[in-house]
Amino acid sequence: MKDELIASVSGLRGIAGGSLTTMVAVRYVAALESLLPPGPIVIGRDGRESGPEYCSAIKEFLTSRGRDVLDAGIASTPTLGILVQSRAAAGGIQISASHNSAKYNGLKCFRWDGRILPAEDGLRVVEAFRLGTPMVQSDRQGNVTCVDGTAEHLRRVLAIVDGEAIRQRHIGVFLDSGHGAGSRLGQELLNALGCRVSMAGDEPDGRYEHEPEPTAENLVCMLPQIERSASEVGFFQDPDADRLAIASAEGRYLGEESTFALAVEHRLSKSSGTIVTNCSTSRMSALIAERYGATCHMSAVGEANVVDMMLSTGAVLGGEGNGGVIDPRVGLVRDSFVAMAVVLDQMVARNQSIESLSQLLPHLEMRKLKIELDPSKLSAVLEALRMRYPNATESRLDGLRLEWSHQWLLVRGSNTEPVVRMIAEGADSNGVDELITEATAVVQVCANSGESVQKDPQTSP
Repeated sequence: MKDELIASVSGLRGIAGGSLTTMVAVRYVAALESLLPPGPIVIGRDGRESGPEYCSAIKEFLTSRGRDVLDAGIASTPTLGILVQSRAAAGGIQISASHNSAKYNGLKCFRWDGRILPAEDGLRVVEAFRLGTPMVQSDRQGNVTCVDGTAEHLRRVLAIVDGEAIRQRHIGVFLDSGHGAGSRLGQELLNALGCRVSMAGDEPDGRYEHEPEPTAENLVCMLPQIERSASEVGFFQDPDADRLAIASAEGRYLGEESTFALAVEHRLSKSSGTIVTNCSTSRMSALIAERYGATCHMSAVGEANVVDMMLSTGAVLGGEGNGGVIDPRVGLVRDSFVAMAVVLDQMVARNQSIESLSQLLPHLEMRKLKIELDPSKLSAVLEALRMRYPNATESRLDGLRLEWSHQWLLVRGSNTEPVVRMIAEGADSNGVDELITEATAVVQVCANSGESVQKDPQTSP
């Protein structure tokens, strides 16, 4: 990927020392700070080697503006959200490039209630950043106070599971925190639940042993360690610990899509309520909700959109297919610690292995693909696909989602790259392969010539 600075409603990201200099980061923080209400601002970071430099520059700027800073040091993204909310701060800044490789860093911004900024607020920050915000010093010099949100975060997570029952089982857990911000709290949580813990990536120093996104491809070297350590389940966090991937005792990667589905099964088996997921997430969660007579609402892609819908519907759980689980009893941020705790709770309550629990989930096949596409041609692509499949149920919530009784297709442009992303899912692998192959052909026709594909009234995958 080229060294492009990406400023979006989700925050800021670039190559540390390249497109993302400390001055650029401070300019972005200046835009955010100008839009926040009065009060202290919480700052945290993941374990990346470039983090301290950004942290120092941001603290210096904020205190020059008269803001008090609550410095959380190395802290997970969900912990930072809890600190913002519990300390009645005006907002928060997490210095992290999330699942991206070591050369990147970035900023995630929080609102006063401990959630990631809503899309409209994020857009205001981006606009202020691009226009430039005056960085005038205040007559008052702010103070810096070191804070630790680990204990409060741990207390909240333990409160939603049967800790005593889990402790009696002494479950063997392999945890790879990926040299990220989740290692300390991850160990404390598992120890508090009486687990036999085998660790990898426990030093939060950003010296990644594998690419940090917890995908099957990136974890090839890690999966065999689950069986070698005689563990019953493997947990894999991304660097800021808001996502969790899971693997079985035999080292079989269950996929990030399964993380939220398992959490939905756990939550709805204990209490009724509404759940929220986004339009790119597997239908497993919706089918589980249907089984329990619960409503599953669908939002546009992005954590902020999921949280918006959770708040508007009073949902008991929200999440995404990237391994993100949001339980409002703990916080309004994707939380890998919540995911770990509820999986262990479910293993104990049902006296089943994680492999057996995964087999109880609806069996669906999913394919994901991205194709280079000039953004100016996206509208033509979506219209061509809509005409190609006139019998599908159509949604324009985010890009174009076409749905049939047995499968669905989502096509949407990327906010950060000149590509179109496609996801197809269904019960039959051959049908899903055929659907995504046909959709790819439509995209390529539009990409190469701008021509649209004519409607075929007989087409109904």
